[in-house]
Amino acid sequence: MAIEEGKREKRFIDNLGKVYALYTLGFLAFFALMAILEQLGMSAQAIGIGFLMFTIAIYAIIGWLSRTAEVDAYYVAGREVPALYNGMATAADWMSGASFVALAGGVYFGGYPYLGYIVGWTGGYVLVNSLMAPYLRKFGCYTVPDFVGTRYGGNFARLCAVIILVVASFTYVTAQINATGTIAAQTLGVPFEFGVWLGLLGIFICSMLGGMRGVTWTQVAQYIVLIIAYLVPIIWMSNRQGFGIIPHFSYGDAVHRIAELEAQYGLKPALEAIPGVSVLVNPQNAPEGKGWAMVSLAICMMAGTASLPHILMRYFTTPSVRSARRSVGWSLTFIFLLYFSAPALATLSKLQLLDPNLATSVIGKAFEDVANLQWVKHWSSVGMLAVADQNGDGIVQLNEFFMRPDIVVLATPEIAGLPYVISGLVAAGGLAAAMSTADGLLLAIANALSHDLYYKMIDPKADTKRRLTVARVILLFIGAAAAIVASLKLTGILGAVAWAFDFACSGLFFPLVLGVWWKRANTAGAIAGMIGGFVSGSLYLYLVFNKIMTPWFGIDDVRFGIVGMAVSLVCMVVVTLATREPSKEIQDMVDEVRIPSGKPILASGH
Repeated sequence: MAIEEGKREKRFIDNLGKVYALYTLGFLAFFALMAILEQLGMSAQAIGIGFLMFTIAIYAIIGWLSRTAEVDAYYVAGREVPALYNGMATAADWMSGASFVALAGGVYFGGYPYLGYIVGWTGGYVLVNSLMAPYLRKFGCYTVPDFVGTRYGGNFARLCAVIILVVASFTYVTAQINATGTIAAQTLGVPFEFGVWLGLLGIFICSMLGGMRGVTWTQVAQYIVLIIAYLVPIIWMSNRQGFGIIPHFSYGDAVHRIAELEAQYGLKPALEAIPGVSVLVNPQNAPEGKGWAMVSLAICMMAGTASLPHILMRYFTTPSVRSARRSVGWSLTFIFLLYFSAPALATLSKLQLLDPNLATSVIGKAFEDVANLQWVKHWSSVGMLAVADQNGDGIVQLNEFFMRPDIVVLATPEIAGLPYVISGLVAAGGLAAAMSTADGLLLAIANALSHDLYYKMIDPKADTKRRLTVARVILLFIGAAAAIVASLKLTGILGAVAWAFDFACSGLFFPLVLGVWWKRANTAGAIAGMIGGFVSGSLYLYLVFNKIMTPWFGIDDVRFGIVGMAVSLVCMVVVTLATREPSKEIQDMVDEVRIPSGKPILASGH
């Protein structure tokens, strides 16, 4: 059976170009069909449901066809994924609901300090490429805690890494399930809490049977959907507003126009926001407008990128060390397409609302007319938007239009008056982004708990069937727990993602980096670094978020990784130098890890 499965997988890999070319053409044909049906009178809700059902069905088919009973295939996709497609899968894994759904909204409301997310998330791949990915691939591990446990020679170090991985990944996955709930609520007209569980069902279908193999090939398909869905509205709006079909180099005029309009309308004293939504422009809600705000955020996001296990484990799936390095380059290329477009989308969307020369503007218009707009009623009905005539003059002022940042991308097609088929396309793209990341995160948690905790520490004699069963059961429980937490809406999507990055870099960044680049680093130092960084960062978050203490140097709750990393580095270096150096065997292994060629240090099936 294993031989037949291997042959089937090889045939698939040999024909990847044809398979995904046909898939892309099929998706574009479906999009054209929905556009035709809209012209013939199909309802908006039917179009939205059609997009979601069609794409989820495709992902489910890929997940079913990728099912496996092999440990190597389940944990690392058999280490057979070509660099180009691994880069595409990594981009989908990376461009989460935060990138697709919430990032443009952050830039829309917060301005340039929010570019720290883009700079950090993109620049983080430079760290991944230069400090991590090739060397972890050379190591030959299945998971990030697997590397920590073997490099630092102890189950306690492995357990510390598992705990940090679970906290960071669980925080991240709740944000993705939050995004699926938002999309389902908007598209299907169901309550947010119900949409969360619908999204989770789709996530399970993709990851349960095929593990990393199923997730990889699904993520490639999801990337194609999400990038098409993100670029089409930008091109359409830009062409309408006179900035050409490629606005990325020409929307500076739109930025100046927005500044003029904001000055013209005037900012009145900030009014109290409607619960659950944010004011369109409210200086009190914006992050401090200093360079340090962006720089500190970028540092946390960069280090977090190089510490997040679900990203690092993607490079365990390539055939070789060289492929892992090339894969990082492809990842950056595919990620760049979306990140370079997010500021343009935010700018063009804001201009649609502000510019009185555009039919879609709302500021300065009669309150009654704005409140009766179809898209305003739609988003108000699901609690994502509100218009409040708080001064009673009957005119919508700049500070009387309230919208959650999480819906900027999803609402843009309706705001711009585009055909509803574009809204359906964007919803499908947002769902693809959230599902692809959630798949990777749930798999990272389940694999760490089943491989590093159960197999390595509890039952080393467990056979393949039992190990995979444990992984799938854990995946179910973790997913259900994340859906419950997501339904509580404790924080926005972007805020939860920032916390995940901060948790990861607080506890894992320096133990991972120094584990590769400082052979003197030892077990005691790594444990001190993980515990010290993670605990101090978490404590700082608790104190600042609950307003028990004033932030140090402007380091607020989305930047607490700065504190955690500093403590982690000091603890790790001091304790390492104060205790016995690692064995010669460990130091020789570290030297071997940094040699680009040669076989992986750990044998397959370890």
